[in-house]
Amino acid sequence: MRPQAELDIDEAYRWYEMQRDGLGDAFLQSVSDALERIKENPDGYQLIDGQKRRVLLHGFPYSLFFTIVDETVAVLGCFHASRNPTVWKKRR
Repeated sequence: MRPQAELDIDEAYRWYEMQRDGLGDAFLQSVSDALERIKENPDGYQLIDGQKRRVLLHGFPYSLFFTIVDETVAVLGCFHASRNPTVWKKRR
């Protein structure tokens, strides 16, 4: 996971935890579940921008964006669905 992706996840976690105690933990569980789905079938996600792929988080309006480099998954970011797409398109 790229450092910027970790920052994205931490920022969203803190925001959800401020909304309601335990909601941040539910968000992290959704991220963990999405990572497991990626591990099980990384090529099963549609290419959406060059070599970038996206997996939706269950229960939250977020997506993980990732690439596959030399058979290794690189998570580029975790973005809210309403965020400007040019931000995630710039991630490498």
